[in-house]
Amino acid sequence: MAAIIFMEVEMAFRNIRLQGDPVLGKKCREITEMTPRIRELIEDMLDTMYEANGVGLAGPQVGVLKRVVVIDTGEGEGPLVMVNPVILTTSGEQTGDEGCLSLPGKAGTVTRPDYVKAVAYDRDMNQFTIEATDLLARAICHEVDHLDGHMYTELVQGSLRDVSYDDE
Repeated sequence: MAAIIFMEVEMAFRNIRLQGDPVLGKKCREITEMTPRIRELIEDMLDTMYEANGVGLAGPQVGVLKRVVVIDTGEGEGPLVMVNPVILTTSGEQTGDEGCLSLPGKAGTVTRPDYVKAVAYDRDMNQFTIEATDLLARAICHEVDHLDGHMYTELVQGSLRDVSYDDE
């Protein structure tokens, strides 16, 4: 007779800071070592991003001025964790709708690079280089902007629009 074992998985959600919160306008500090607290932050950020149906989330969006972002476009092999990301080069252009978990219910037209090459560290502080196009390139640029105290609304062409996600 086989035993059934239930594991309790604890998920932690953090409050997402909304546009107008002063923390969103501040530049984040580099992470110098991976600590249990930073690991917990990363897991909480992933839980929070998925709960909010987001594509990405940066440290300041949950009130932590650390250079860490999580991204999952739903097109790849699970979440991308980037510690201390630096964009090395960009090229091309893509113009499209962009939104943000820190400004729910709004979207605007933004032009971003269509290609991005960046370097970052993973959860184990191993350095890696990533090349991205399309949505992932847009998401990397968007989240790195957050680490430098900028929001996509600074780049919007025209005005913001109300959006509804009732169809999801």
